[in-house]
Amino acid sequence: MKHNEETISFSANKKWLAIPADMRKKLERNVWCSFCSDVVQIENYVVKESPPSIALEGSCKKCGKNVARFIE
Repeated sequence: MKHNEETISFSANKKWLAIPADMRKKLERNVWCSFCSDVVQIENYVVKESPPSIALEGSCKKCGKNVARFIE
């Protein structure tokens, strides 16, 4: 199991949840996938600290490859 890698960052999650729900949905649907060479939706993501902001790390809804979205 990879529990250490998937540990929830409560401070990152708090920052994520502080963003209005409609804006979070837009951010989830606006992630660049280098494999698809297109803007895609991220799924199965975790929210992580990426000072000074946060990052969503998950998979591309189209191809399943790893993608990330940094949010300032």
